[in-house]
Amino acid sequence: MALGSKELATDQLDGFDKDRLVEELRKAKEELFNLRFQSATGQLESHGRLRLVKRDIARIYTVLRERELGIRPDVVVTVEEAKTEEKPAKKSKKASTKDAKSVDTEASEEDAK
Repeated sequence: MALGSKELATDQLDGFDKDRLVEELRKAKEELFNLRFQSATGQLESHGRLRLVKRDIARIYTVLRERELGIRPDVVVTVEEAKTEEKPAKKSKKASTKDAKSVDTEASEEDAK
């Protein structure tokens, strides 16, 4: 059993995108600051919580660094999520030929100059 927050387990962190990880890191650092402040003023009731929050912070930093190095994939999509995701709409032939015509027009205008 891993120590730390249940909502910040490694398998759940894999599902978060980078922005969400940065937000969770900010929250954890803020909580650590508050816990240290409570400890300094003698109001801290659970000293073990300090250790758990530090581990959460380290876990988030590890996931971010592994993604940066390419060791861990950016976002892991489960099979259930993949089934529920919408498939991208295909372009119609008319839209693709229209795009090609606009590119040809732009190229001919540049040649005329």
